[in-house]
Amino acid sequence: QVQLVESGGGLVQAGGSLRLSCAVSGRAVSGYTMGWFRQAPGKEREFVANIRWSGADTSYSDSVKGRFTISRDNAKNTVYLQMNSLKPEEAAVYYCARAKYGVVRPRLEEDYDYWGQGTQVTVSS
Repeated sequence: QVQLVESGGGLVQAGGSLRLSCAVSGRAVSGYTMGWFRQAPGKEREFVANIRWSGADTSYSDSVKGRFTISRDNAKNTVYLQMNSLKPEEAAVYYCARAKYGVVRPRLEEDYDYWGQGTQVTVSS
């Protein structure tokens, strides 16, 4: 069984930064694309970023491109999301997820089979 545990969420002022971590246990993350999603109250969960197993290929939603950076450390079975210049509208629960093996460029929820419990990010204006 695969378990994903996010951490690093909290309260930050608009324009500030946070670094989220996702620790994976049960099975190694190498070989799998990992992703981050977020869900604000009353809204659907949306794709934020993903990273191929090698770490060389990343993808971002247009809304976070240039401000967020996804990275991974396969030796530590950990994925990170560095978030800079945060906006109040980006307050949400942020989820880490592991993509189904073989899915190319996974951006949809159904492309992922394991999810963390989420970590709350609050951005004050």
